[in-house]
Amino acid sequence: MITLQDINKFINTIDYLVLFISIVIIYIFNFYYKYLTRSNPLPSQLPLPFIGNLHNFWFDIQLFYKQCQKKYGDISEVMLDRRYIILSRPEYIEKFYDRKLFFMKLPYSQGLEEIGMYGHGIAFNDNYESWKQNKKFFTDTFVAQRFMDNVVKLTNELYEELSNNDYWTLETDFTAWFHGFTNDIVSKIITGERTYSTASYYNTQSLNKSEYSDALVEDVNKFVKSNIKYLECLTFFAFFDPFVRHYIPIFKNKSSAYLKNRDYLFEKLDNIIKKRRKEVEEMSVNIEMRIDMLTSLIMANMNVKASNNEVLKPMTDEDIREIDNILPKSSEKSYISYNDLQKLKYCEAIIKEVSRMIPVGPVTFRTVTEEIEIAGYKWPPGTHFILNLVAVHGHPEFWPDPEIFNPDRFYSSDNDDQNDKRFDNKSAFMMFGGGSRICPGRKLAMVELLLLMALVYKNYNVELVNVHEPLKILTRIGSKCKKLKVRISPRT
Repeated sequence: MITLQDINKFINTIDYLVLFISIVIIYIFNFYYKYLTRSNPLPSQLPLPFIGNLHNFWFDIQLFYKQCQKKYGDISEVMLDRRYIILSRPEYIEKFYDRKLFFMKLPYSQGLEEIGMYGHGIAFNDNYESWKQNKKFFTDTFVAQRFMDNVVKLTNELYEELSNNDYWTLETDFTAWFHGFTNDIVSKIITGERTYSTASYYNTQSLNKSEYSDALVEDVNKFVKSNIKYLECLTFFAFFDPFVRHYIPIFKNKSSAYLKNRDYLFEKLDNIIKKRRKEVEEMSVNIEMRIDMLTSLIMANMNVKASNNEVLKPMTDEDIREIDNILPKSSEKSYISYNDLQKLKYCEAIIKEVSRMIPVGPVTFRTVTEEIEIAGYKWPPGTHFILNLVAVHGHPEFWPDPEIFNPDRFYSSDNDDQNDKRFDNKSAFMMFGGGSRICPGRKLAMVELLLLMALVYKNYNVELVNVHEPLKILTRIGSKCKKLKVRISPRT
C-alpha cells in the first residue's frame, strides 16, 4: 500500500530531476548564447557544451590543426576549456615574438596547478621574475662549452653499448631503442644518473643480457613510465573542466590515476634531489664536481663555488656520404667530437626538414596582456591564441610542395631568391619556437640529434622493413612515432 511518505519521496525525486534538467538546459542555452554573440566571430567547427571542440581532434591533434588552415584559412577559432584564436600565418605569429607584452603563455589553469605544473620551471610559468631566473639558468648551462662537450662525451659512451663487431641482422622497432636511449641520456645530463632504459631494451632483443640486475632495470623503468604518464596527463588536466574531472565517473577514475602517479613521481624526484644534495654537502672541496644540471642547480642554491669547474650557467646514399666523408668508417677514431658535428650541414638540413613536416610541438599558446590588432581584428587583453606551427610549416605560400620531403630547402646556398617568402619571415619555420620563449635547449637538442644520426649511420646499415607503410604518428602535447620497424646490421 502506497503511503503519503512514499508519495512525498516520489515528488521530491521528480523535483530534483526537474531541477537537474533545468540547470542543464540553462547551461546549454547560456553556452550557445555566448558562442553566437561572441565578438569577432571566426570560422570554426561547432563546439559542444561541456567539452567544446575536444571531440574534433582528440584522436589526431596534428591533423586537426593542419585542416584548420585548409578549411578555415589563416585565422580561425576553437573552443577548449575556453575560446582560443588559431593563427596559421607567419605574419600573425611574428607579432608575438617581437613584443614583450605577449609574455603570458597560458592563462591560469586550475588543472595544471592541481598536477603541479603551473607556475613552475619555464614552460608553464607566467611569473616573470621566476621565469626569467629559471630561463637564465638553463640558457647559461646550455651555452657553456664544457657542458656541451660533456654531453657529447656521455652520448658517445652510452652509444658504445650498441657496438658489436659480429655479423648479424636484426629486425626491430627503432623507436623503442631511440626512446630508451633518449631516456638514458636525458637522465644522465639532468641528474648525472642513468635510467638503464637502453639496457632494458637490449634484454628484450638479445640473448646476451645486460650486466645490470633485473630489479634495478625494473625500478627505473617504472620511474621512466611514470614521467611519460605525467606528461600525458597535461592535456587532460589543462582542457577538461574540473567538474568533469572530479564528478563524472570515467573521468574521475582517470584523474585519480594521474594524481596517484604524480605523487609517486614527485616522491621519487624529491629523493633523487635529497640524495644528490647530501653528496654535494659531504664532498671534499678538492674533488671535481660532476657536470650535470641537478648538481649545478644545487650548487647555485648553496652558493658553492666549483673547484676546477666552470659554473654551469629515412636516409639516402647522399645523406650517408656526408657522414662517411667527415667521419670515415676506416678511421681509428670512433669518438665523434663537437667540432665534427658542426661539419654535418646536410644532416642538419635533414633534421630541419623533418621538423618542418612533423614539428615536435604542433602548436603553442599565448595570452595577450594588452589590446592587439591581428588580421584586421582588434583583440582585447586576456584573449587566448594558438600559434599553429604545423600549419605554418606547411603553408603553400611559404613552402613550395609542402608535402614533399626535401632537405635542400635548408641546404641550398641560393637563399636570395626574391620569390621565396620563407626567407622574408623568420616565423615561417619555428623548429624551437621563437621570441623570449624560444626553447633554451635548442643547441643541446640539435647536438644530440646530429650525434645520434652520425653514430647510427656511421656504423650500421638501416633500412625500413616496409617502405610503403605510412608512419604511425601520435600527437598529444608533442608528436612522436609510435612504431618504426627497421632492419639493422653492422656496416662492414
